[in-house]
Amino acid sequence: MSEVYQPDEDSYLLQSVTKKLNVTKKEKILDMGAGTGIQGEVFIEKGIPPKNVTFVDINSQAINYLKKHFPKSKIIKSNLFAKVKGKFNIIVFNPPYLPEDKREPKPSRIATTGGKVGGELINKFLVQAKKHLTKKGKILLLVSSLTKGINLKGYNKKLLAKKKLFFEELKVILLR
Repeated sequence: MSEVYQPDEDSYLLQSVTKKLNVTKKEKILDMGAGTGIQGEVFIEKGIPPKNVTFVDINSQAINYLKKHFPKSKIIKSNLFAKVKGKFNIIVFNPPYLPEDKREPKPSRIATTGGKVGGELINKFLVQAKKHLTKKGKILLLVSSLTKGINLKGYNKKLLAKKKLFFEELKVILLR
């Protein structure tokens, strides 16, 4: 399972915010770039039926892991929203956000690298996400101070949490 992105400081910061969200059982949740599924799992633990929680990842090994651990949820292998249908009340995304580092092994780059300056993948996500949000829907997005070039135009944003690490600052932003 070494190829599936394992939860780390970023995942746990996002998860701490996710745990505080007020949700109703009717809401539809999308865990984008799910990895091991720790964000979506929080919603299931909060009482959202597993069938209302969709997990998306581009990594085949992550998909296999998710199918094993969340058999009643929808699991989609997709590059962002390419194969995702429908609208969601909440979309949670801990994206690959680091600027490209050619020294990093290619297999791990898919989970960490967001593009040349880090924000390119997030920008694609933000453009595509608008079509998949309900009218009052919201996005929980994790970003890093190392990530450059993020375009949040068209979204209302609110900082929900931040954590200083020795080389970067992580932030969880609520977007509407």
